[in-house]
Amino acid sequence: MAVPWMKRSTNRRRKPAALIFVRALSQSARRGYLEFGALKVPCALGRAGVKALKREGDSATPRGEFKLSYLLYRQGRPRPRSAIRLKPIRRDDGWCDCPGDRNYNRPVSLPYPASAEHLWRRDGLYDVVVVLDYNIVPRVRNRGSAIFMHIARKNFEPTEGCVALRDNDLRRLVSRLPRNSKIAIRL
Repeated sequence: MAVPWMKRSTNRRRKPAALIFVRALSQSARRGYLEFGALKVPCALGRAGVKALKREGDSATPRGEFKLSYLLYRQGRPRPRSAIRLKPIRRDDGWCDCPGDRNYNRPVSLPYPASAEHLWRRDGLYDVVVVLDYNIVPRVRNRGSAIFMHIARKNFEPTEGCVALRDNDLRRLVSRLPRNSKIAIRL
C-alpha cells in the first residue's frame, strides 16, 4: 500500500515557453529588433508602429505576448527546419480579413466570397510564415487579423501589422525554437 505523501504527481508540467522579444525603436517606429538568446536581428513592424489597441486595417503591430501557433511554408521552396508544427501553403490558401464574415481571422480556401489575403505570393514574403495567436481565441471582430512573422521586404519596408525578418534570420530563428514558444512585442 502506497503512502499518500509518497505518491508521484501525475500532473506533468509543460516546459516553460521560450520567449522571443521584439522591441520597437519607439511607439511610432516601423522598425525594431528581435532577440532570442544570443540572436539579435533587425525586423520590420507595422506602418503605424506598435499599438496596444489594434484595429482591423490600422497597419499597426499589436503590443503584447502571443503564442506561435504553427508555421506555414511554401511548397517548392526550401522547407524550414523547426519543432513548431509545419503546414504547407497551397495555391488556394487564404486568410479571411473581413470582420463581418464568420471566418474572420481564419484560414480559408480561395476563391472566397469575402475579403481574404492570398498566402501563395509571388514576392516570396510568405515562403515562411509563423502564425501568431493574436485575436484567435476569443476572436473579436475588427480587432485585427493575419498577424504573422514572415519574410521582410528589401530595406525592411513596413508591414501591415506583422513582424518581418530577413529570410535567413527567420529560418535560423524557427530552427532554434521549441514547440511552445511565445513572442513578446514591446516598446
